[in-house]
Amino acid sequence: MLEVSQHVASFEERLSAAQSSPNPAEGVEALRVEFLGKKSQLKAAMKELGKLAPEDRKARAKELNEAQALIQDKLEAAKADAGKAETAARLERERVDVFLPGRITRRGMIHPVHAVEKRSLDVLRRLGFVLGDGPEVETPFYNFDALNIPEHHPARDMQDTFWVDGGNLLRSHTTTIQARTLQRGGDLPIKVASAGRVYRNEAVDATHLAMFHQLEGFWLDKGITFAHLKGVLSYVARNMYGDDAKFRFKPKFYPYTEPSIGLDIACTNCKGAMELNGKPCPACHGQGWVTIMGAGMIHPKLLREFGFDQPGVRGIAFGWGTTRMTAQWLGLDRVKSLYEHDHRFFTALNGRGAA
Repeated sequence: MLEVSQHVASFEERLSAAQSSPNPAEGVEALRVEFLGKKSQLKAAMKELGKLAPEDRKARAKELNEAQALIQDKLEAAKADAGKAETAARLERERVDVFLPGRITRRGMIHPVHAVEKRSLDVLRRLGFVLGDGPEVETPFYNFDALNIPEHHPARDMQDTFWVDGGNLLRSHTTTIQARTLQRGGDLPIKVASAGRVYRNEAVDATHLAMFHQLEGFWLDKGITFAHLKGVLSYVARNMYGDDAKFRFKPKFYPYTEPSIGLDIACTNCKGAMELNGKPCPACHGQGWVTIMGAGMIHPKLLREFGFDQPGVRGIAFGWGTTRMTAQWLGLDRVKSLYEHDHRFFTALNGRGAA
């Protein structure tokens, strides 16, 4: 006959050993099967109750049930403790020091046009220009009327402009931000630079796109002269192209500036020789120079339009195509390549960043 007190004592000794083992949860489960399973000694003893005299059966059943309940309680408590210990150990193994520097895996690269745009804006910030922004869907007023571009101007025809429902249009230049900034007014000086996408309804080929990127800046203050304009353009050009590059100014026409000038750079492809291998250089079309910026003194009509026609107040404005500049720096004949999302193209550029 099973000696219950010795059986319980043996269980407690075995349980203590299991809890001290490397894998307590596994040891506790093994004890549950051994001491409470269908083939356990307690189950076998209960099956023998029917063979006992009635006066002994009740006491024996009570003794067996109390032993089973005790073992069950101790096993459940041990199982809970083992689970807590396992969780604590796992947390310790997986602990992450959140104060350590992160490990960032480099994915992709900065788009060349964005790199040129960022570098351009960094140069202008040194001169005190702040970043301005505006919508790409514009009204005719900000895109044309406010910029001294009358209704009969060719740029307002369908051939140059993308018109949308409601009489609005996709902006054809970033000068719209100059108009919006001047309309808001403010204290002088006003020095704002802006960059973004512009749209022209023209035939798309290797060097022309219906969408491209521009960057513009303007400076309005008392005492501004043409010398300030040349000084700003020279500073920006030297910082963008280097001190060894050759530049020249030439007369130009823009509706929103008067007088207007263009800034040319000696062609870096043919070094100003105008020819390559006996043929006209494709980069400068055999001219030896490439226009990189357009600029001028802000037209008096713009100043009157927005209430800045005050004695001594003048302004300068300038801009360039960051798409074209990117293509020049990377030596691309096809500007379209910058926007075709061809992974092979950008992989080839990796390490040749425009910035």
